Amino acid sequence: MLTNYQVGILDMHKGFPNQGMRCIQEIVANFQPLDKPLYPVVYDVRGKDEVPNIHNHDIYISSGGPGTPFDGIHKRWEKLYFRFLEQIWAHNHNSNNPRKKYVFFICYSYQMLCRFFDLAMISERSSTSFGIYRVYKTVAGYQDRLLDGLPNPYFAVDSRDWQLTHPDYHQIAEIGAKILSLERVTPNTNFERALMALRISDELVGTQFHPEADPINMVAYFGKEEKRREIIKIYGEEKYRRMMVRMDDPQKIAVTHQTILPNFLKNATSKLQVEGQKVA
Repeated sequence: MLTNYQVGILDMHKGFPNQGMRCIQEIVANFQPLDKPLYPVVYDVRGKDEVPNIHNHDIYISSGGPGTPFDGIHKRWEKLYFRFLEQIWAHNHNSNNPRKKYVFFICYSYQMLCRFFDLAMISERSSTSFGIYRVYKTVAGYQDRLLDGLPNPYFAVDSRDWQLTHPDYHQIAEIGAKILSLERVTPNTNFERALMALRISDELVGTQFHPEADPINMVAYFGKEEKRREIIKIYGEEKYRRMMVRMDDPQKIAVTHQTILPNFLKNATSKLQVEGQKVA
């Protein structure tokens, strides 16, 4: 039986309005492990320098957020966040700790994770990636439990100005990480495909895209006249129309929403059940 039913949610939105936090909390609250539901506990990392003690929870989800992945340099929140990652990594690699700590990293947090481990080049894109796009599994992705149940390619909500490219394969091999998914191929360009999902270890995994995105509420949110006009002004009417059609398709982001974070939570809670029995 699990001893801690609270999931630490590290909010990286810096106070900006967003749909992500609601989606993450709903997925956690609706997930039913073996005996009790899970409960989200939120920490405002970039807004209030709130970073949990790693012993507060066994499961964490670190959110997306706005801005550059370098804007925390010399700021207290980044030092605290990287110390949190250091402690999680050390805890999980200490053989005296049978109960591991499980963390999922989304978009902005995924970029911070890759900065921490220095796994790839982080650079600004030539243009914003905004919409619902195909994501492709690698050989490792086909075999990984996180993506179990997804087709290839699968669809995901992408919203970013930054990207991870030119992976450092030596560093990736050194820590035992695996590239699980790559960006779509962009015709008529020489752009390298960005790394869209990485498993750092059995306990740490993340995605560049937003697996928490809920198609029902996204259709309602982006269907508002003010939001519709805003998106059309920036990205054009054709992109807006295509995005809304893909949101409404039950075979696209609905499947991703129902698969990735639930798979992470299922794996984490199952492992913790076994690890708890070892402790007992």
